[in-house]
Amino acid sequence: MNCAKLSKQLVWPIALLLVTLAFHGSAATQVESARIWPAPDHTRLVLDTGGQVEHNIFSLSGPARLVIDLKNANLKTDFSGLDLSGSPIKRIRSAPRNGTDLRVVLDLKADIKPRSFQLEPNQQYGHRLVVDLIDESGSRLEKATTPTVTQDSSGKRDVIVVIDAGHGGEDPGAIGPRGTREKDVVLKMAKTLANLINDRPGYTAKLTRTGDYYIGLRNRTILARKYSADLFVSVHADAFRTPQPKGASVFALSQRGATSETARWLANSENRSDLIGGAGGLSLDGRDDMLAGVLLDLSMTASINASLGVGSSVLGKLGGVAKLHKPGVEQAAFAVLKSPDIPSILVEAGFISNPQEEKNLATEWYRNKLAGAIMKGIDDYFQKTPPPGTLLAWQKQNRQGENSISHYRIQRGDTLSGVARKNQTTVSELMQFNDLRDDRVMVGQTIRIPAS
Repeated sequence: MNCAKLSKQLVWPIALLLVTLAFHGSAATQVESARIWPAPDHTRLVLDTGGQVEHNIFSLSGPARLVIDLKNANLKTDFSGLDLSGSPIKRIRSAPRNGTDLRVVLDLKADIKPRSFQLEPNQQYGHRLVVDLIDESGSRLEKATTPTVTQDSSGKRDVIVVIDAGHGGEDPGAIGPRGTREKDVVLKMAKTLANLINDRPGYTAKLTRTGDYYIGLRNRTILARKYSADLFVSVHADAFRTPQPKGASVFALSQRGATSETARWLANSENRSDLIGGAGGLSLDGRDDMLAGVLLDLSMTASINASLGVGSSVLGKLGGVAKLHKPGVEQAAFAVLKSPDIPSILVEAGFISNPQEEKNLATEWYRNKLAGAIMKGIDDYFQKTPPPGTLLAWQKQNRQGENSISHYRIQRGDTLSGVARKNQTTVSELMQFNDLRDDRVMVGQTIRIPAS
């Protein structure tokens, strides 16, 4: 066969191969589905993509819109099926652009601050493009209320407990073998715990999240400070690569975590004026570096000691209703525990990766048992060491006063004036202390004698 004829026979196969390679090399990334997660201070739009996608976002006014341009992408889902209620989005439109690109336009109710980033695949989802619509004017962090004051004759404030349900929204947390999601379990448990706390006189509970949406780890502690929390409790469900580990745990901040947090606060002067409103009421505003460092160390040490105290109390009660993973409070550098002035604990309700514990955590009765144990642990701790100015502190002081009161049983021949002389008090004080209308007493009657 001559060379000319051979070359002609090879032209078409090679050309076809080149076209095929070119096509596959520029294959468009598909937008496969979308989700919306409305939260109090932002709305998250998530686009599931077939892989990483080059994108650009920009805002337009009059009317308010957000434009999302995706390079070399096409749409394989229908935005009309999304529930936009509770979000700032009125409508989502899309159209091809420049032949191979995709433009998505969000028609908005008002101007917002956008933010976008991509997430790698996890247990539940593949590649994702995340677009946050941040409501700067209506931020929940700014709307956090001041502490509730108990409406009784004492006029003392409640102990404020902020309960944080871990994960949420696009972050499912750990997922059990049967598909139970950590974010769902801990939100239900957090709500139950909040109800138990609110039902107890002298306490008020606040939740960092009340629905299925995500809050940044730092924002969770900022919320606790906005609420002037006396205690921060973050609820989670642990997981491990094998199904064997099980049991509940309680964590407080480690010293390593405390050191790094102290450095973070001192490194940023803007943080100093923010560090107010927690249980310690600490302010570093106007302090020099050395004094600020000493104050932070003292506050952090006190906060860790209090965290270990309440954590030990909670762990003891959990041990009565569930297996414990470790016998004592563990310490780690979790971000949500790094409040320098608010005692903070993280409760791992169990291992969702363990089939039996996953089954238990999915049931209401078991979550109620755990929440009840956590509440008892919190109450036991604060009954012994109530924060100053609270109803619990006032009640404790009165109980101590009650314990210092002696009692006397009236004998034959006793008079109220004689009893008053023996106990170095007055008749009028005894009458007032025992709600007596006159100074007559009866044999066998028991009266209370105030401490001299």
